[in-house]
Amino acid sequence: MEELDSNTYVNADNFYKSDRVTVEKVFFPNQYKMVLCGNLFRPKDLNESQKYRGIIVGHPMGAVKEQSANLYATKMAERGFITLSFDLSFWGESEGEPRNAVLPDVYSEDFSAAVDFLGTQACVDKNRIGVIGICGSGGFVINATKIDLRIKALATASMVDMGAATRFVFASDRMKLLDEVGHQRYVEFLGGEVKLTGGTVN
Repeated sequence: MEELDSNTYVNADNFYKSDRVTVEKVFFPNQYKMVLCGNLFRPKDLNESQKYRGIIVGHPMGAVKEQSANLYATKMAERGFITLSFDLSFWGESEGEPRNAVLPDVYSEDFSAAVDFLGTQACVDKNRIGVIGICGSGGFVINATKIDLRIKALATASMVDMGAATRFVFASDRMKLLDEVGHQRYVEFLGGEVKLTGGTVN
């Protein structure tokens, strides 16, 4: 196997791109007034007089839309869907502070906001919108689908329950972990150093 030099992944230019699909960067708000950033994928042979089925794709936890969500969105657009991959609040190019926060209730709203956007596109049939959740987003799309009846189809890939994973998999002693989390909240409330969990940058 050829060894890659250290500059191979700069600017993420080596991700899959399709000559059968157009991509447009888009922005839309959620109900918490944060602006989300996404990529809208359309088949190049799109017939403007028709309505197409839509699919929204959520990225893995700790990732951004360019990491796998764009690939799924591109492949589904090649198959005739209008697709939207987007960065969840607090991640990637979407708004939200503090950066890299993990707030599942906000993420559920983000998927509904993505339905707002995709369902109002002229070429999309708003009654035929589905979601794909990859890894951590698998749990978020399930929660969104339970409360947003506009989502008509649901699929997950390598779904992870982030709460259960943190409590039962990543921590050998979960009571000790929860105790440390409680203590750390006091530290940060009093102005102490912020401690990041695993899976966040830096």
